[in-house]
Amino acid sequence: MKTILLTGCAGFIGARTSEFLLQDGVKVVGVDNLNDYYDIRLKTHRLDAMKTYDIFSFFNADIEEISCLEPLFRRYEFDAVINLAARAGVRYSIENPHVYFTTNANGTLNLLELMKKYGVEKMVLASTSSLYAGQKMPFSEDLPVNTPISSYAASKKAAEVVAYAYHYLFGLDISIVRYFTVYGPAGRPDMSIFRFIKWIDDGVPLELFGDGTQSRDFTYIDDIAKGTIKAVKKVGYEIINLGGGKRPVSLNKVISIIERYFSKKARIDYKPFHKADIKETWAEISKAESVLDWRPEVSLEDGLKASLDWYAENREWLKDIRL
Repeated sequence: MKTILLTGCAGFIGARTSEFLLQDGVKVVGVDNLNDYYDIRLKTHRLDAMKTYDIFSFFNADIEEISCLEPLFRRYEFDAVINLAARAGVRYSIENPHVYFTTNANGTLNLLELMKKYGVEKMVLASTSSLYAGQKMPFSEDLPVNTPISSYAASKKAAEVVAYAYHYLFGLDISIVRYFTVYGPAGRPDMSIFRFIKWIDDGVPLELFGDGTQSRDFTYIDDIAKGTIKAVKKVGYEIINLGGGKRPVSLNKVISIIERYFSKKARIDYKPFHKADIKETWAEISKAESVLDWRPEVSLEDGLKASLDWYAENREWLKDIRL
């Protein structure tokens, strides 16, 4: 790898993936539209770390606009595209479905078209465990995922299948990585762990959709970023789970760990379980182990401690972050 186009570089996963690439001496051309879906201060915080590398170039651009992307393909010779730009969030996708498809599906199509035109053969495409709704656990990549229960999941399914079409028609090499509940320092404030940490520390009621027994296969950000980079290898067309690979952990368990860290008891405001949420996720990761030589290394306890330490160190400016 010499030069990578990485979309969504100011995002949670995009920023950490970029940092690891830069540390390895890979030139990263980062693209992000810096939208305000969540507080932009988190995105600039992540970008600041990348801008210390002289082999990092940043472009404020939107993958929905092919005219903004094409000059980059003309200017650089990309060895691969890592497409992490996406509209995320299950509940918000129900309120604003159109932007999910214009970004997640049409944006991916724009990149594939430019790859075909400019001879870039490799794409790593971020996808989601949300596609496994209704399937038998642990979730393996060969399960049919034809029953998405949110616009977010449906838009990611659309991106996956258009990528397959370009692999079949034009020989593009595609690694699709399905992420399972990513968490860690500088995480998204719309996700449960960031919100739980802030609510418990602030001593305000914690919103919990359901009774807290719903569980997730939590995966630490560094493990996800390293797996994403490993997926740049030539595979043909493969869908690969990146998850913790252990029995899922309940939200109640996560809350209890955060309570111990702060020596504070959570005040919980119970809400009805959301129809578009999944009760449990659990990744079968043997394919990631065999194809990518990847396995998660960071335990939930260690990952949560790192997240909590980061929050404590940055509490002064995080106090005003909107959730």
